[in-house]
Amino acid sequence: MYYRAFCHASSLLFPVILSIFALPVSAHHSAAAFDISKTIEVSGVISAYSFRNPHVYMTLTVSGENGQSAEVEVEAGAGSVIAPLGFTRDSVSVGDQVTVIGNPGRRKPDSLLLGRELYTIDGSYYPLNISSRSVDDFGDAVADSLAGTWFPPRESFFGYLGGANAWQLTEAGKTASQASTSTSTTHKDCIPIGIPGLMVYPVANTVSVYADRVEMDIDWLDAERTIWLDGRDHPDASQTFLQGHSTGHWEGEVLVAETTNFTDHSMGLTMSVPGSSRRKITERFELSEDRKQVIYSGMIMDPDYLKAPVSWQARWVYRPGMSHANEACDLEVARRFLDD
Repeated sequence: MYYRAFCHASSLLFPVILSIFALPVSAHHSAAAFDISKTIEVSGVISAYSFRNPHVYMTLTVSGENGQSAEVEVEAGAGSVIAPLGFTRDSVSVGDQVTVIGNPGRRKPDSLLLGRELYTIDGSYYPLNISSRSVDDFGDAVADSLAGTWFPPRESFFGYLGGANAWQLTEAGKTASQASTSTSTTHKDCIPIGIPGLMVYPVANTVSVYADRVEMDIDWLDAERTIWLDGRDHPDASQTFLQGHSTGHWEGEVLVAETTNFTDHSMGLTMSVPGSSRRKITERFELSEDRKQVIYSGMIMDPDYLKAPVSWQARWVYRPGMSHANEACDLEVARRFLDD
């Protein structure tokens, strides 16, 4: 056979992580579409390769024991998610001999694989999934200010989503959450999750600080934010925006922001909890004592979907050498396998 099954310690963690946090990396092929209790290894030559958002795909041509060739499609995470971990557009090319470790598809176990790790013929390792280990060691760089490139580690993302399980939802919130499925994700339409979920998405986030504003370039589905510091008021409630309208001020080195004027969003608060136009979110961006992290915290109020205000705390790590994937969302890729 052209693949072999095996187990290693880290594979035992995947079912737990996936079941608790409902990872979006397989939002179109939900976690249920893959048998995460099995880990297999496939070796072959890359015959097709697409580095895209919200998924990276490659096809391996493999040789069977009978000498016949077969094709295995590997679904990896988004370019923006795995690029900070060390897999970039140029990591592999068509014609490369590689070995991929991952979880087989339930319906097509011989021809579909959720990629976790990739190894080239010289033994180099590359991550293919949000839960994969990083290639790079960025050291202990120290930030001068909030300005610079930051990365929310996956623990912050998982922690935020996991913490949402304890939120007290209104009946409307419960109904929407229960009705949510892997194919109802707005990512299929290249629409990112709302804040604060967007701010803990494990992608590069470059912050630029100016006298009158703070700009955030978040490497996920072309997301950008501006927090105005010039004393302006929020616009009339009739004016709404996907990520709201943000104003802020400095408390020493701590940036405090208030955001209102949201557009209704079916993934406004989490992957399964929507956010209404009546949302009000306050955020604090505070440098840690060692200046290697940002402590990101705040409070969400949404009378349509939350019975009471909820709070969160997460962290970003300083990554001055981390580049953006700068990959626009591809609608065709985003909508693949929705009916599978």
